[in-house]
Amino acid sequence: MFEHTTKIRTRYGETDQMGYVYYGNYAEFYEVARVEMLRSLGMTYRGMEESGIMMPVMELKCKYLKPALYDEEITIKTIMEKMPGVKIHFKYELYNEKQELINIGETLLAFVNMKTGRPCLAPDEFLQKMKPYFV
Repeated sequence: MFEHTTKIRTRYGETDQMGYVYYGNYAEFYEVARVEMLRSLGMTYRGMEESGIMMPVMELKCKYLKPALYDEEITIKTIMEKMPGVKIHFKYELYNEKQELINIGETLLAFVNMKTGRPCLAPDEFLQKMKPYFV
């Protein structure tokens, strides 16, 4: 299993009139967490795309437990329970500054060859970096 944690601070423009983070912004928070997880492994989305692989989102699940508030530092834990293949599954846990669980989510992405538009295996470099976490 692989876990990575990143922090974000909610901005005024992400909130509604009540000072709650607008529900649609959580998908973007998940994306930030995925990007930072890749960076922690020395990889980037841009690098994958330059090598001809894109990762479209196939599914998104999101459950709101408590609101994230304006100017609050949110901790996002990204969890991969299975070694990626053609698909990669992420789970997310979001915590507020009091370390209360406020949101849980999941995304399922596919690795797609940009030339053919067909699903493909995860890049070998990525798989090699992930292997130690799934032995």
